[in-house]
Amino acid sequence: MKPLGAAACGHPQTAEAAELILRDGGNAFDAVIAAFLTSCVVEPVLASLGGGGFLLAHTAAQRTIVYDFFAHTPRVALAKDELDFFPIHADFGTTTQEFHIGLASIATPGAVKGVFKIHQDLGSMPMTELAQPAIEIAREGVRMTAFQASILNIIAPILTVTEETRRQYRSDRHPDSLINAGEILKQTPMADFLEALAREGGDLFYHGEIAQVIADICSHGGGQLTRQDLANYTVALRNPVDVRYRKHRVQTNPAPSCGGTLIAFALNLLEHAGINRCEFGSVRHLQLLTRAMRLTNEARFQAHSAASESTALEQLLDARLLSEYRKKISGNRFSLRGTTHMSVIDADGNVAGLTASNGEGCGHMIPDTGVMLNNMLGEEDLNPDGFYRWPVNQRMTSMMAPTLLISPEGQKICLGSGGSNRLRTAILQVLINIIDFGMNLDQAVNLPRVHVEKDWLNVEPGFEADVLRPVLDEFSNSRIWRQQNMFFGGVHAVSEQDQRFSGAGDRRRAGVAMVVAD
Repeated sequence: MKPLGAAACGHPQTAEAAELILRDGGNAFDAVIAAFLTSCVVEPVLASLGGGGFLLAHTAAQRTIVYDFFAHTPRVALAKDELDFFPIHADFGTTTQEFHIGLASIATPGAVKGVFKIHQDLGSMPMTELAQPAIEIAREGVRMTAFQASILNIIAPILTVTEETRRQYRSDRHPDSLINAGEILKQTPMADFLEALAREGGDLFYHGEIAQVIADICSHGGGQLTRQDLANYTVALRNPVDVRYRKHRVQTNPAPSCGGTLIAFALNLLEHAGINRCEFGSVRHLQLLTRAMRLTNEARFQAHSAASESTALEQLLDARLLSEYRKKISGNRFSLRGTTHMSVIDADGNVAGLTASNGEGCGHMIPDTGVMLNNMLGEEDLNPDGFYRWPVNQRMTSMMAPTLLISPEGQKICLGSGGSNRLRTAILQVLINIIDFGMNLDQAVNLPRVHVEKDWLNVEPGFEADVLRPVLDEFSNSRIWRQQNMFFGGVHAVSEQDQRFSGAGDRRRAGVAMVVAD
């Protein structure tokens, strides 16, 4: 059999869309576009054409470029008393969390512009064919998985804010509740919209009828987006952060997004500390890992206090600052983000890693499209200076970090994750597992993880109690989880070396991987 490639995604039908395109002769970029459009249908909380994201593209010609199509702040900020902006509380079962939604939480979406720019530069098949899997599933319906149904219920207050969202996600069997696992979700308006978009192009969204609809609902309902915001949106092309770690090359998302730079910073600390001489799950391994996480957080805020976020990120990889924190690592004693990732690699050597987010959604759909708009201006971690204080007309920062690892032997591994602040520590641990501990993809992705934030240490089950004791002693607060959880990210990864392909989906987020052959 002739190998065609591999795909790893957050839903079986997302992966199947990529598989279908690879089998039809498309390249990795065609396949990732089809996968993303399908994810908007089958992973409706985690992906949306009303949100944004990033593509790390590595071509057969060995060029790597990052497509930044993340959310952009409006050109004008309105007075607080004019805004539709309010908190809701999402129920995680053991705890609740506050999110801010409403029309004033919407930043300019980049997803549609991003998809068409990627297609224009790198695609080889017509957009109408790439959109077909998503259109068919939207029209025929998708059976809700337990994982997707659970996410819908967590953000039920968002999905019941307006009549249109209530109608879209209501259970046919139990009209007073949201759709349940095993039920069929049909999205006819989404199917019609995708058909029109694939046929007419991205101008429909940014200059045409859809742009006018978005501007109208914002101006009449307390939002801040205008037709000018949409018309002026552009996809930014950036060179990746490119670092060496134990003779491996790691390429990831650069500033103004922060996740990739923070991963690179932590890798530098860990290489200097010699984590490769540890055993996975040992005291020393966990101490070095958690110290690196803590120091990365500290360094980010130290740099940010004296500079803009973008400048601060560049300073993080400055040799003097790295030297200071290398010394510290050896001597020193919860948010849902609607984010999903898909990795695709083809037989020609093209690699596509796409991470997308809609926040949690603002509670409002673009009428008659089935598309939920984002709530990026209501995301606390995307607005570190506080709500209402964001800089106007600026690309927002993000933790999202699609990443490419190239080994000295030429193996290419594409990976990325959902999970807000936890996605960078998830990617970091998978990289360490592969490079330092020699694990295969499935082990690297699915073994237990830790995460440090605000002096809280979170630990998944699977580490021995006597090993954890001295590690926990270094933190004022800690939590040992009873089972693996989507809190710790969702890394989906694919690999290729000498035409041998493999993949791994993160079980924390019902991930799926498949190797495609003809």
